[in-house]
Amino acid sequence: MTDSFLLSSDERLAKTYIDLIQPFWKKHVQHGQVITHDKLSLAYAWVKHPNAIGSIVISSGRIEAYVKYKEVMYDLYQNGYSVFIHDHRGQGLSDRMTGNPHMGYVDDFGDYVADLDLFIQQIVLPNSQEKPHLLCHSMGSAIGALYCMHHPGQIKSAVFMAPMFGIRPALPSWLASLLVTVHVGFNRLLGRPHGYFIGQKNYVSHGFKNNRLTSSEVRYAIFRQEYADLPEVQLGGVTGHWLHAAGKAMDTIEHKAEKFCIPSLAIQAGDDQVVDNARQRRVVAKLRTCKLHTIVNAQHEILMERDVYRRPALRAALTFFAEHH
Repeated sequence: MTDSFLLSSDERLAKTYIDLIQPFWKKHVQHGQVITHDKLSLAYAWVKHPNAIGSIVISSGRIEAYVKYKEVMYDLYQNGYSVFIHDHRGQGLSDRMTGNPHMGYVDDFGDYVADLDLFIQQIVLPNSQEKPHLLCHSMGSAIGALYCMHHPGQIKSAVFMAPMFGIRPALPSWLASLLVTVHVGFNRLLGRPHGYFIGQKNYVSHGFKNNRLTSSEVRYAIFRQEYADLPEVQLGGVTGHWLHAAGKAMDTIEHKAEKFCIPSLAIQAGDDQVVDNARQRRVVAKLRTCKLHTIVNAQHEILMERDVYRRPALRAALTFFAEHH
């Protein structure tokens, strides 16, 4: 695989982030909002490359805000791409839908898909010379896969990083599913559909030693600092309804896998502690146009992992996009 891609280095990232990435963000990245069918404001950011070889749309994971993707957007831009990202409803700088803004909630993943289509139609396509590629992470991969099934003509290719095609439960899957169903039904009876699921709570900035997302201390510190500097992007745990909606979405992806026809690459984090890698492999095998590539020992946040894991993942993604130009 080629080593010709321009990628930032974690060894120098603390300085690079201040000297290059932050100035790039302030000078070149544009921001705005689009209004959804149900009158929510979705925040977005984008940067147009003057000599773009293509466009990449990022579909981020749960709790993620676009400010977390400054380094990723910088790297993609350095490799010739215009880059577009929006904050999903209920997180980042987009409108929240619960009285407590820390609660992770969505009515249905179809809303995420409709929002992504709105963003692509109103912002991405008018500022791109051709159809974009999709770069998705975790929950954003479930959204991206559903989008590809519903709008196959809009995307050239897709890369799914640590895709949420199954969630790694703390309990046996049948018991976890039963608890979610009971929790949702009970909260509906009490007239509080937005209640936290068992054990979930408001945003907490965990120390690096206690995190299960990345082995990169410098990238983890930057992520937490961005969220400390902009506390309105902070998001806590999930509601029972979000878990119920996520379960339905993941089942839909697996059960309707034959409808998936976009050239795609799933990049699995070998040491993922968040999503279910066994189900992920099963689903990818059913997506007839999707290949699987595993980054051995990588943790869930591949795009903010140490270089030894992050660079092979980004090289694989960029190579795949180039092959489907």
